[in-house]
Amino acid sequence: MTTEIIITVCVLLLLAYLFDLTSSKTKIPSVILLLALGWMAKQGAAFLGIHIPNLSGLLPIFGTIGLILIVLEGALELDYDRSKLRMIRKSALVAVLPMLVLALGLSFAFQYFGGYRFKDCLVNAIPLCVISSAIAIPTAANLDADKKEFVIYETSLSDIIGVVFFNFVALNEDINTGAFGHFFIEILSILIVSFVATIGLSFFMSKIRHHIKFGPIIITILLIYGVSKLYHLPGLIFILLFGLFLGNLDEFKRHKWIEKLHPEKLKKEVLLFRDISGEAAFLVRALFFILFGFLMDTEEVLNPDTLGWAAAIVGAIFLVRAVCLKLAKIELLPLLFLAPRGLITILLFYSITPMNQIGLVNKSLIIQVILLSALMMMVGVMASKKKNPAPAEVPAV
Repeated sequence: MTTEIIITVCVLLLLAYLFDLTSSKTKIPSVILLLALGWMAKQGAAFLGIHIPNLSGLLPIFGTIGLILIVLEGALELDYDRSKLRMIRKSALVAVLPMLVLALGLSFAFQYFGGYRFKDCLVNAIPLCVISSAIAIPTAANLDADKKEFVIYETSLSDIIGVVFFNFVALNEDINTGAFGHFFIEILSILIVSFVATIGLSFFMSKIRHHIKFGPIIITILLIYGVSKLYHLPGLIFILLFGLFLGNLDEFKRHKWIEKLHPEKLKKEVLLFRDISGEAAFLVRALFFILFGFLMDTEEVLNPDTLGWAAAIVGAIFLVRAVCLKLAKIELLPLLFLAPRGLITILLFYSITPMNQIGLVNKSLIIQVILLSALMMMVGVMASKKKNPAPAEVPAV
């Protein structure tokens, strides 16, 4: 049985790699193929009478590790200098404003049609308002450099701010001055942790000559994130800052203390670290979506009770995004369609406590929103490619 499981997992991962290789040609988001692959694996196991134990407990584990590695991978690829501050401000605007508008709009809609408590509606709405970097960043790999960088900043900020926003609402029964004071302390704490941990891990990477070094670094990153989450600190801020620091060592050369890290040697190590973290991110991301597809039921995908809500939510997502891109004076195509929901939506949905859950937001709705937003992304990117054969830069960023 063990051998069969190993063979099956290897075949599934090789197919996932094939999907990733061909996605730039087929324009089909790999997430759709991975979900379908997991679903077909479940049907095949049922047809052959193979008993599969309950794997749902693995989903949050793969999802959390995948989120950390994806944000780290994206941050390591970002080049920062003062000339990009305007672009970063615009990406932050497009990440935050639609999230707030959608969260409040959906909360009022859930409250009006379901009669639920507004706070519970808001907790359930936030997961639907966060862009999935796990889907958007691989899709943006085929765009020109400026747009790709914009997507990495935007989706990473969307993930981080979405998690912070969700935890702030979910963990505070009353939103008052005390809650905001506690929130400020949390942000200050994670910034201090980020500074200390970033310097420490960078020093470790530059000094250790043992043939095993990147494994312990990744494990330490996961440990810091886990401990920060235990104390309700926004650990993704540390991941983003750590990746930005390593990816932009040249920007810190004017500071004397950076010489102690031997930046020239460290840059070579960072290149290797980026490759390894990218490989790990691919494997975990693929396993997560295959597993989620395996755990899907056909009835959940085709549930007519939630399909209308899912279509309305996806329509609202792209309508609000179009308005915000216009306000930021950014060309609509193809960035308008790079707003899929995915890994972070699933993770936050599973983080909702039973006392905060509402009937309107269930697994069927989550699956349908993810699939519809991914299909919209696929169609939109394909259409924009036909209209814009030559790559164009993001204006005024």
